[in-house]
Amino acid sequence: MIQAAAPRLVLASASTTRRALLDSAGLRFEAVPAAVDEAAIKEAAQAEGFPPADAALLLADAKASRVARRDPDALVIGCDQLLVCEGRWYDKPPDIPAARAQLLALRGRAHELVTAVVCHRHGGRIWQHVAVPRLVMREFSDEFLAAYLAIEGEALLGSVGAYRLEATGAHLFTRLQGDHAAILGLPLLELLAFLRQHGVLLE
Repeated sequence: MIQAAAPRLVLASASTTRRALLDSAGLRFEAVPAAVDEAAIKEAAQAEGFPPADAALLLADAKASRVARRDPDALVIGCDQLLVCEGRWYDKPPDIPAARAQLLALRGRAHELVTAVVCHRHGGRIWQHVAVPRLVMREFSDEFLAAYLAIEGEALLGSVGAYRLEATGAHLFTRLQGDHAAILGLPLLELLAFLRQHGVLLE
């Protein structure tokens, strides 16, 4: 067994992709979605001039902190991801027309996925990390976009980029720079390294 019996791991997220990443690493954990007002936190961060990395950390910390207050003995993992293209921050699209508009705005351009992970235990933050993968979207046709939206449907609405690299989203890109797991929403290798240093996993 590579994982210690204690502390228990809790993922403060409803993301099926992040759960799948931890599952793929063989970790035992509980997923507990954190009820935080992400839009309000992001709006305040932008109003105060926070850089994207600080805003992503703020959001990840809010999620981990909320869940950790109810379970202080657990090691709680909070994550968040911001998409930044030419200075503009993008949110998860609320519907298919918004997803189409977002993909058109990203078409032919490079963007960054600012991906933060924070760990809390015993009432405080004990670790944090930010990864910034860079992706270049190709100049796809309107016909391709219509077909892509028809295939993916509402599954796109759960992604800040309106694409899923774990599905057919790879067809949108010409270049990906950065760790694949971080692109999906969780810098897994860095998290595993921290868990080994913290005694949760065997060295």
